[in-house]
Amino acid sequence: MLYQKGFTEQDFSSMLNKYSYYFHPGDIVAGTVFNKEDNGFLVDIGADIAGYLPIEEVSLKSKKHMNTSNLNHLQNTTREFFILAYNENSQQLILSIKRLEYIRAWKRIKQLIKEDIIFSLSIHTINKGGIITYIEGLQGFIPNSHLVIAEPHILNHQIKCKMLIADEKTNQIIFSNKSAVLYLATNKIKIGDIVYGVITNIKTYGLFIQIHDIPALLHISEIGSQYIDNLHHVFKMGNIIKVKILHIDTKQGRLSVSKRNID
Repeated sequence: MLYQKGFTEQDFSSMLNKYSYYFHPGDIVAGTVFNKEDNGFLVDIGADIAGYLPIEEVSLKSKKHMNTSNLNHLQNTTREFFILAYNENSQQLILSIKRLEYIRAWKRIKQLIKEDIIFSLSIHTINKGGIITYIEGLQGFIPNSHLVIAEPHILNHQIKCKMLIADEKTNQIIFSNKSAVLYLATNKIKIGDIVYGVITNIKTYGLFIQIHDIPALLHISEIGSQYIDNLHHVFKMGNIIKVKILHIDTKQGRLSVSKRNID
């Protein structure tokens, strides 16, 4: 345990005031790493009270991804640290680099959101739900529902995305590959355009069509004036059909199309 249960921020402040120290949780201080211990580093922050940097607070990278070179480079390094807490037993300030990286990463991400750019992100892990990637050291996720092509994907390859959700409170970052692909194709597709697409899926409520690698929905109500009891009797997977662009949803990376009055 890094700090004693029940030791409040008020206790922390009282302790520091007693010894004329002016450090508080959340403060950023400069210090020099001067000694490596089994589970962390001792840091000189220019006061009689010691600073301690646990290994798990060295980086946003998980502990299992830290290696010897990541740790050795800290020895004798002077840099900034974030004060997490006070360990009453060891009388040490608990420091963090990880928290600083986290704060600065979110600051950068908020700026990137304003810029509304397309990211080229590396595929880190693939699971049943989608793709895990990283941005500014923070984990992001691309759901399968927001991938233009579900398979195959190759680890470490780059994939273009736009940011859908960035919530610092929940540390949640969601990307859309579909949205990026559609955004890049906006010079090819406009509302009202007549285009050709390939049928990729047939549902009871309509057809899914691929247009310039972008998924589009042709709802059953937009197929024609006559009622169709079973779409499988009229359309086949892989068929190429002509449709009109009704709606472009660049946020979700989707198109809505119609077959009415264009034959």
